[in-house]
Amino acid sequence: MIEKNFIITIENVGERVDKFVSDNSEITRSYAQKLIDDGNVTINQKHIKSNYKLRLNDEIIVDLPELQELEVAAENIPLDIVYEDDDLLVVNKVQGMVVHPAAGNYSGTLVNALLHHCGNSLSGINGVIRPGIVHRIDKDTSGLLLVAKNDITHQSLAQQIKEHSVTREYLALLYGNLKQDNGTVDAPIGRSEKDRKKMAITTKNARNAVTHYEVLQRFTGYTLAKCRLETGRTHQIRVHMAALNHPVVGDKVYGIAKEKIKTSGQLLHAAKTGFKHPKSGRYLEFSAELPNYFEKIIEKLKNL
Repeated sequence: MIEKNFIITIENVGERVDKFVSDNSEITRSYAQKLIDDGNVTINQKHIKSNYKLRLNDEIIVDLPELQELEVAAENIPLDIVYEDDDLLVVNKVQGMVVHPAAGNYSGTLVNALLHHCGNSLSGINGVIRPGIVHRIDKDTSGLLLVAKNDITHQSLAQQIKEHSVTREYLALLYGNLKQDNGTVDAPIGRSEKDRKKMAITTKNARNAVTHYEVLQRFTGYTLAKCRLETGRTHQIRVHMAALNHPVVGDKVYGIAKEKIKTSGQLLHAAKTGFKHPKSGRYLEFSAELPNYFEKIIEKLKNL
């Protein structure tokens, strides 16, 4: 266990404790919240909640657990690497691949493939190491994902995501025809009270979520749209588009019951990402074309 001590000065008065711990311990905010929930953070020798507002001269003690190695085997799984240097990779993930190991998925994941490709050259942040994973996309969503090879890169990319400065554009095939050619969905997302496995638009234990959309093509009964994330909540595009009554085609959680288009997962593709390189400061932008199965469905719709 690594102990960190802080005394609050005037410039941090009123700041949430989870944000302060995250910023000053080089960990993500979600992990800071977990440490607080687990009793690893005290203020004036008392346990507090994540939303505690700091006061002048508060004494914070943070007990950081030592990083634990994730017992996951390296697997020789082909990767579509769009870009790679000494600090990071941009990977084009295929539909159906889980990003990191979890219950029921301990092999065949992106992390298994990264361990084989990069060896020990991956970041280790968040207590139990999830090598290199800066952000996630759903198993059945394809497209671009950022991977960090070291902790400095990981922290920089995570901060850019938090500041909404990373470009993240998705292509989505939606049911029905959107009334407007473009628009914005600004609605908070949190865990559904009715089904804890789902996310929902709610004001309870929710975080703000903003999705900008633009119609690219209209077909009979369907719309191909570009969705740009301002925030990055779990299932954000899927939840927001379903709230417009235009769910993503193939979405088995938020979509319609009777599918006319046969597909093994939602037709949602992370098509573009852009960010400042943590070392050079240069803005980099990458694109990934639609997968073949997605393109074939678009071609069929054009001919209807």
